[in-house]
Amino acid sequence: MTARMDHADEHGAVLSPCIGVCAMDASTGWCEGCLRTIDEIAGWSLFDDDEKRAVWDAIELRHAQCMANQTKVKR
Repeated sequence: MTARMDHADEHGAVLSPCIGVCAMDASTGWCEGCLRTIDEIAGWSLFDDDEKRAVWDAIELRHAQCMANQTKVKR
């Protein structure tokens, strides 16, 4: 079993996944920096903590998908 990553600061506020690399990938519809969709980026400041955590969960799945795709390409 793996531990769930906590993406909150010391006060419990859910941190933004933005890393300042803001470019949308046309093939996936995800930001190349944070792996969010444009709707997730636009709505972030309006989302409650549960919605933000759901976005983080989606990002983790997208990251795993990207890593799996890179592995397939290297074979």
